[in-house]
Amino acid sequence: MSNLTRVVAFLLRMSRNVRLARATFVLIIVLGVVGGLCNTGLLALINAKLYQGREDSRFLVAAFIGLCVLTPLSRFLSGVLLLGLTQKSIHEVRMQLSRSILSAPMRHLESVGPHRLLAVLTDDVGTITAALVSIPLLCMQTAIVAGCLTYLGWLYWPGLLLVLGFMVVGVLSYQLPMIKAGAYYNLARNDWDAVFKGFTGLTEGTKELKLHHRRRRDFLDLEMEQPSLTLQRHGWLAGVITTAAISWGQILFFILLGLILFVLSKRQGLDRETLSGYTLTILYLIGPLEILLNMLPQYGRARAAVDQVERLGLSFSQAGKEADAEGDAPAWRDLALVGVTHTYYREGEDERFILGPIDLALTPGELIFLIGGNGSGKTTLAKLLLGLYAPESGEIRLDGVPVSAESRDRYRQLFAVVFTDFFLFESLLGLSSPELDAEARKYLRQLQLDRKVEVRDGRLSTTELSQGQRKRLALLTAYLEDRPIYLFDEWAADQDPLFKNIFYLQILPELKARGKTVIVISHDDRYYHLADRILKLDYGKLDYDRSRLDGEWGSGFEVVPSTHVQEGSTDDRSVGSES
Repeated sequence: MSNLTRVVAFLLRMSRNVRLARATFVLIIVLGVVGGLCNTGLLALINAKLYQGREDSRFLVAAFIGLCVLTPLSRFLSGVLLLGLTQKSIHEVRMQLSRSILSAPMRHLESVGPHRLLAVLTDDVGTITAALVSIPLLCMQTAIVAGCLTYLGWLYWPGLLLVLGFMVVGVLSYQLPMIKAGAYYNLARNDWDAVFKGFTGLTEGTKELKLHHRRRRDFLDLEMEQPSLTLQRHGWLAGVITTAAISWGQILFFILLGLILFVLSKRQGLDRETLSGYTLTILYLIGPLEILLNMLPQYGRARAAVDQVERLGLSFSQAGKEADAEGDAPAWRDLALVGVTHTYYREGEDERFILGPIDLALTPGELIFLIGGNGSGKTTLAKLLLGLYAPESGEIRLDGVPVSAESRDRYRQLFAVVFTDFFLFESLLGLSSPELDAEARKYLRQLQLDRKVEVRDGRLSTTELSQGQRKRLALLTAYLEDRPIYLFDEWAADQDPLFKNIFYLQILPELKARGKTVIVISHDDRYYHLADRILKLDYGKLDYDRSRLDGEWGSGFEVVPSTHVQEGSTDDRSVGSES
């Protein structure tokens, strides 16, 4: 029962009002016990009726009617109370986990992985819910067992000692294998993380898998079948041990019934009413005990789920919680990165990659291109600049004041961003302008999406578009945010030449004209001449920082006049090229 205790303690701890939750839970137990005792009362009443003759006393009739009403009523009330308590508590679990995820440092979330977060939010929470909902049934069946034992003691107490002895043997012989089964349930829960990771790859990488039959075969073998087989094996072993333990309990009861019918009745000279009462009660006991035994594995799985939830919560606590700031973006005059560094492991490399130290200053109204080869650290630098990563050394200063853990969230409100791996929400969340729909429609026309997407009450009619069109919708959201600083991470990579020109020759100059600072991570060297400033990263170091105001771009760049580039041109010749 330690698994059940752990699950219930978790349920009560997650409730908003712990005292009220405890009182409700006690009432649930009482109602469950009442229902179980009423079941036992019906059994005793039926047995008494069978051996009291043909005359029906008013008491027996009234008792029978009362028990028939009270039994389902108590179960109904306990179930309704538990459903309310459970649903509220599980809601709190989901919301606390969601808040913890959003307040956890970005690097920690990346190390945990989305598949593990999703497994906890979906599978584990569902497992806990299923176990908690069965508690009224558990209380009722436990009360039936207790009531039946009481009735057996009232009929013939020496026989009760024999029943209790067999029950002790049964419980002990059940618990020993269930310890091993519990270990397999924990292994199966850990296997589920790997299976869920495979599901994520299956749904998100369908196109890549269809295009490469060897990749598809290896994916099915290594990422799907092997984790699934391991999960199947551990789940099967846990189920076999549990089933064997339950079957052994049933065998013990049949042995007990045989001893009472063929041994105890002859030696003790039991009368027919007592013998019938014992036989009927023991046969009746088999059902509740089997239900109780079948519930125990469910509580074992629920405890494993609780362990996963608490382990995830503990990892969030150890990683630290970021402050949640209120208010709009702060006014700013200058932003500086001073000696900022960040280290991490890159794919296929054993040594840690060091970004920095980076010294960089930004001012309002600049159009900046951040360039560099793949793996040079551009996206990591962007995450540091955005405040998604905290510098391991050095500091970010806003108007000369260092950005601290307490002010980092408010600092982030400076930025509107479209990441290369962006997520597109179906509603314009966080935006509440009275002219929001009209503004959105204006930008939809500019982005040539007005025939595909409609906006009504801040909600997009669809997001089921091509990748390039989805990026334009993400750009729409960034536009409407109207933040002081814009950052675009390879936005034009999925666009055709027409929209590349619109982005570089119309949208970026418009943002700059509105006084926005715009940072563009890009490999489109034909548009580098448009920048006020170019930053180049090379293996984690700021190798190049030149401004148009310097009168030159510096060595390594040739700037070609762009007067020949017309809107909608599909000419792929470079306007500026990196040597």
